[in-house]
Amino acid sequence: MSNSTELVGNLAANQNTVSRGFWQKARKTLGRVPFTEDAVAAFYCATDSATPLPIRATLFGALAYFVVPLDAIPDIFVGLGFTDDAAILVAAFTAARMHITEAHRDRARAWLLKAQNSRTAGSPAA
Repeated sequence: MSNSTELVGNLAANQNTVSRGFWQKARKTLGRVPFTEDAVAAFYCATDSATPLPIRATLFGALAYFVVPLDAIPDIFVGLGFTDDAAILVAAFTAARMHITEAHRDRARAWLLKAQNSRTAGSPAA
C-alpha cells in the first residue's frame, strides 16, 4: 500500500471516529480542560476543504485520539486523564498552526458560547 493510499485510509477511519463522537466529547469537556476551544477550531480546520490533506489527516488523527475513551491515560483520572490528549492535540495544533485560521477560531468561540449558554439553560448544546 502506498503512503498516500494509507494516508487516505487513516484519514477516512479517523474522520468517521471524529464524526461519531467529537461534539459529545467537546460538550463533556467544557470547563474541564483548557484546550476545548483549540480542539473545536481544529475540528473546523480539519473539515475545511481548503486545508491540505496531510494537515487534515494530522488533525483528524489527534481529534480521534481525543474522542476515543481508551487511551494511554484514561480520561476518568481527574487531573491526569486529559494530559495525553493535550500532548497529542498540542503537537497537531503546532503542525497545523498556519492552517487554523481566525475564521476557524471564530466558529469555535461561537460554538463554545452557544454550548455554555445551553448548558446554563439546562439543554444540550448542538
